[in-house]
Amino acid sequence: MTSTSLTDSTSSVSLSAPNTAPSYADIQSIVASDFEIMDKQVFGSLNSKVQLVMSVSQHVINAGGKRMRPLITLLCARMLNDAPSQQAMHLAAITEMLHTATLVHDDVIDESGQRRGKPTANATWDNATAVLVGDYLIARSFNLLVDFESLPLLKLFSDGTCDIAEGEVLQLQHQHNPSALEADYLRIIDGKTSRLFMMATQGAAILQDQTQYMPALADFGQHFGNAFQIIDDVLDYSGDSELMGKNLGDDLSEGKPTLPTIKALELLKNSNQAGYEQLRIAVQTGKTPNAEQLIALVRDSGSLAYCTQRALEETRLAQQALNQLPDNRYRQGLYQLTEMASARLV
Repeated sequence: MTSTSLTDSTSSVSLSAPNTAPSYADIQSIVASDFEIMDKQVFGSLNSKVQLVMSVSQHVINAGGKRMRPLITLLCARMLNDAPSQQAMHLAAITEMLHTATLVHDDVIDESGQRRGKPTANATWDNATAVLVGDYLIARSFNLLVDFESLPLLKLFSDGTCDIAEGEVLQLQHQHNPSALEADYLRIIDGKTSRLFMMATQGAAILQDQTQYMPALADFGQHFGNAFQIIDDVLDYSGDSELMGKNLGDDLSEGKPTLPTIKALELLKNSNQAGYEQLRIAVQTGKTPNAEQLIALVRDSGSLAYCTQRALEETRLAQQALNQLPDNRYRQGLYQLTEMASARLV
């Protein structure tokens, strides 16, 4: 993959070896002061009068994560206008709150006991509590969005939140469906993953009154989100389970229609009928007592090579979209995020 120097904000992108991909800390340091203020606002924006709501909300937010979506908002805001923006920091915090809400709901749907090595809200309390607190976080996000007094911003986030919910329902609709197609998968991830990245980028353009850049920002968010999700799904069959915080093959046992499984079924159908039947039944039933054998089937089918290529194509499209945006160190930071994500495949 490629990497970009932080030292020259106007230089063209330089190519180098994959092992020189920047760290997340390097990229975050570009907007370090903004990020620190934003991170405090994520907690400061919680103001429920119900103690249980506060306890559960703080639990899930404390579970951490890299805060990648708010980082993207901060980088985009600075890229379009290099000056501190309290509004951009506030919007970034709201974006993280929305993302946290989707994770809480995901954990309930997936019956997850852990996320990033820590107990989930549904495991610590119960499903009903987790769902209702997730609802509160969404409601609070929109409560805070009203303060911007921007109808375009409200429309962007309300439309986007509907798309996120529809993506989750589509995934549920295709759960345990061995006939799911790549087109179905792309519709799912466009909603459940890529849409929030698009909101994170376009929201900054609305705040900075630079709406002429919204199409390019949308393209970047969509393609980066697609690449990010495809990479995650590839790593479910080839990653480090400790680093990922879940077991390899979890998506398969949950019957999720991910691209590696969809493509493996397509390839095995023509080359290994017995293997195809094994994998088809596993997807349909969610029963994977022979998980290692099933993972090997997916790996040996050629599916992961195909998915890796698709992820790299999406990454290139995201990088091309950046070429239509102001060239400065913040744009380079966004470029480096695409490199960092793709480096996980190496």
